[in-house]
Amino acid sequence: MSTVQLAMPRFGVRFETPPPLALYLHYPWCARKCPYCDFNSHELRGEAPESQYLQAIEADLQAALPSVWGRRIESIFIGGGTPSLLSGAGLERLLTLVRTLLPLTANAEITLEANPGTVEAQRFADFRAAGVNRVSLGIQSFDPAHLRALGRIHDGDEARRAVELAQQHFPRVNLDLMYGLPGQSLEQALADVETALSFGVRHLSCYQLTLEPNTPFHRAPPPLPEGDAVAAFGDAITARLLDAGFQHYETSAFARPGEACRHNLNYWTFGDYLGLGPGAHGKLSYRERVVREARLRHPRAWMEALATGASALQTQEEVAAADLPFEFAMNAFRLIDGFELDLFTRRTGLPLSRLTTTLDCLEQRGLVQRQPGRVAPTPLGARFLNDLLQAFLPDA
Repeated sequence: MSTVQLAMPRFGVRFETPPPLALYLHYPWCARKCPYCDFNSHELRGEAPESQYLQAIEADLQAALPSVWGRRIESIFIGGGTPSLLSGAGLERLLTLVRTLLPLTANAEITLEANPGTVEAQRFADFRAAGVNRVSLGIQSFDPAHLRALGRIHDGDEARRAVELAQQHFPRVNLDLMYGLPGQSLEQALADVETALSFGVRHLSCYQLTLEPNTPFHRAPPPLPEGDAVAAFGDAITARLLDAGFQHYETSAFARPGEACRHNLNYWTFGDYLGLGPGAHGKLSYRERVVREARLRHPRAWMEALATGASALQTQEEVAAADLPFEFAMNAFRLIDGFELDLFTRRTGLPLSRLTTTLDCLEQRGLVQRQPGRVAPTPLGARFLNDLLQAFLPDA
């Protein structure tokens, strides 16, 4: 049974206008669970219950409509799992449902995550016809040995073919790469970047492989490059992409001018998002409060609850005003160029004075730099981001 805990007292939070609103749709299944992955994804045993899933998404959305009534959706992100396992007809049904029940902005960004091992030309054509205008490919590496070490279902040739197919069908293509892989050298990490650049892509996400709790890699760690070497990988990748004309706009994201992912920018600027699907999280702002919520995590429990008319919510909690500065900072300071100071008030409903003393302290420590009306992490602050963020904790 879901537990809903919604605190009612007010703490002086007040919004004149709500933040931008995005929609996240979670597809929970994949062909194989990767040993480093701690996402809410589940390896398929047989056929995916596509029809049951779509019926549950519709019920989930119907139940959520009162919380976002009258607001327009700026972007949609369909993540997972591996949502490219959906059929073309299934994705069209999904997006038609969303357009029927929610107003979208005229130029809404609609992104779908895809695994190169599930790519088909006709399926991509169907996804584009359904309205997807941005695809995010989980390449991770173009090196077959590293892909095997990561437990990926695709090889290097399939990765290259997936990029080519994506570029034929979608106006914007994101590639996800990982570095610090088992047995990887600096030269091999940069070779993956060079291969990605050879396709002329305009957006790259480059993540360091980390050993997350409750994963096979955490229980039996593979031999990884040591910490200083991995830091050098990240520095070299950043330098190469800056030299290639990319902007380093977020901790792990690089884009050519005008090509940043709008959906992710909404997260980093502390916008609102409605999350639907098993385990999906959401953040919604009301006139005098900010609420975080999470759906039931297991796909079967989520679908069964909605089939019986029960709530799909696992938790729903009001964010205390004392916690909002940290929550805002945890997102906004991931932006390399920082943010306009008045964004804090627009996104939290709190006065800017709540940040002044903390920013003074961080500036003295060399972790942030301020310009009129703007603040950004210094290179030192970006490297030691956790130290910077701890200053915003309520008891700091």
